[in-house]
Amino acid sequence: MFESAATTGASIFVLGLVGYSYTIYYKHRVLEKIENAFRPGDPVLELAAKGKEVPAKDLPSGAVDLDQPQYDRWITREEQAKIDNIVSGKDRGRYHLLIGEKGTGKSSMLIDAMSKIDGEGVAMCEAHADPEIFRIRLGRCLDFEFHEDNIGALFSIRGPREASALLDIERAFNKLEKVALKRREKVGRPLILIINQAHLIRDDEDGRDLIELIQQRAEQWAASNVATVIMNSDKYWVYERLKRHATRMEVTQVGDLPKDRAIQALRNYRMKYFKEETPLSTLEEVYDKIGGRLTFLNRVAKSRNMIKMCDHICEMEKTWFLNNCGILGAEMDDDVMDQQKYASTAMVLAHALYKKSLEMEKTYDPELGHILPEFPLHVARSIMTRADFIRQHHDLSIFAIDSHANVRADSVPMQRAFNEICSEEGFEERLEATLERIGDIESLGRTKELTFKDLWEGGKYRFTVRDRKGGVQSEMEMVTVEGKKDDDEKSDD
Repeated sequence: MFESAATTGASIFVLGLVGYSYTIYYKHRVLEKIENAFRPGDPVLELAAKGKEVPAKDLPSGAVDLDQPQYDRWITREEQAKIDNIVSGKDRGRYHLLIGEKGTGKSSMLIDAMSKIDGEGVAMCEAHADPEIFRIRLGRCLDFEFHEDNIGALFSIRGPREASALLDIERAFNKLEKVALKRREKVGRPLILIINQAHLIRDDEDGRDLIELIQQRAEQWAASNVATVIMNSDKYWVYERLKRHATRMEVTQVGDLPKDRAIQALRNYRMKYFKEETPLSTLEEVYDKIGGRLTFLNRVAKSRNMIKMCDHICEMEKTWFLNNCGILGAEMDDDVMDQQKYASTAMVLAHALYKKSLEMEKTYDPELGHILPEFPLHVARSIMTRADFIRQHHDLSIFAIDSHANVRADSVPMQRAFNEICSEEGFEERLEATLERIGDIESLGRTKELTFKDLWEGGKYRFTVRDRKGGVQSEMEMVTVEGKKDDDEKSDD
């Protein structure tokens, strides 16, 4: 019995020792993998778009074969120095929100800042609407498996995936915090966690809980200087959500390039793609048509006929606006009233922006470039007579809302589309007819028709209105009128 008991006890001891040793090793390995994710080199830098080269064949006759270093495609923005300080860890004690329209170069600036330090101490996570996918992407950028590779179940330890995605994200942040505390003692600089495209998170209960979780960690880490969170968003609602509980948040608005930098970027793009020195007059004409949006400039520079591509971009923006917000006039059917309410409010605001552009002293500065008309958000809602539609228009990139709550056209081509549509002959009459038709349909929906029967040969109805105490406030009596024989008509006396 003693020998059997000793053998059993030794077996249990060895099994417990192995399980305990494995748990200690696994926790150490988890932290080591997260530390490795912040060492120099990052998959984001390897996957970053370098720009596909246009074939050198069939170059225009005036093209030159120069590959000078001053013709670099990358144009340094004014915000780049600030982004560099944040990503390198020099600017600490706050967390940051980059906000601006899509295609203005926010992600490119972050990647450029990462490349300058070879991604050391930085991790970038692409957001997603599904919390489960966001969990997987966060685990990939932190090199954290959420204990899914743990074999602790062999020792009757509870499984790691008996929880929601939000709880797994909390676990990942707990591990990240431990690594950040060690790094602060060794290096003295905070870790940098970038949440790219934060607007893709849904504005529902799960999405709001996720953003609240990220913000809570960002506030704590900024206060202790262990990590800096950078969120990149195209939409204004993310700023609205974060603003409620923000104490250490800093907002950076990223807009279009001014005229001089846009022309320089376009010249460098053209030289990079076609080895061509483009005349200044052509570059200015391109800027006049599409403004300083980097994504538009890049598309135009890759086209052999830049002016034709500019006209195509403007036409596509106009078509996008009409497809989503076209009005039907007085002939519209009552079944499409809800959609026409949405469309007519956009047209009303577009018309107001067009009218304001006519009243402005100047909409184009020779040095700064385009000056788009804008309204404060509360004024725009008052013009639209609705407070809920502006976000849907913003999500469709029709109107832009900046960090100062100013509403304007999403881009220069979109403002040109507003001007063309609203200046057409008969537009105001068509808009007024649409609004009047919507009002008529709503009026019919609010009108109730009552039909009283059996009022002939002395029949009558008496209506009495009483207050809460039973007192009579008013009485009304309905009787037949002599000479009226039509049963379909209503009469009152």
